[in-house]
Amino acid sequence: MLYSFQGSSDGWEPLGGLLKDKVGNLYGTTGGGGNGDQGTVFKLAPDGTESVLYAFKGGSDGDNPETGVIMDKAGNLYGTTFAGGGMHCSHTSAGCGTVFKLAPDGTETVLFAFYAKRGVQPAAALLMGKHGLLYGTATAGGKHSDGVVFSVKH
Repeated sequence: MLYSFQGSSDGWEPLGGLLKDKVGNLYGTTGGGGNGDQGTVFKLAPDGTESVLYAFKGGSDGDNPETGVIMDKAGNLYGTTFAGGGMHCSHTSAGCGTVFKLAPDGTETVLFAFYAKRGVQPAAALLMGKHGLLYGTATAGGKHSDGVVFSVKH
């Protein structure tokens, strides 16, 4: 065992996959825990030391990241949250989810907040494409409320 979550500020319920960088650090997300109890982005060093890089607050910044993260050449992490974002989502009172960017200094930026026809509740990992685009899927929303495939500039 490399690390055992304590179910508090370090996070709990790691659902998504892990990302490994060139020096062996692992990056991932937890669906809960953190200071706001809305999930975290974490880093696990090769020696087993865990660091919370970002703790979601559950409002416009996002809530409940269910997937792992991806990284660009500059070390920015990208991922999705299942809830949070704008509260203009009729599908759920918890928000429809976000696509976020986490800079190496820990600054989180919401790149997109989902809503209705633009998608609701993304629950799969992102794919980094060419020309500054991220691709993903959302489980609901769209023209027939049956989900969407989306792209977002990063």
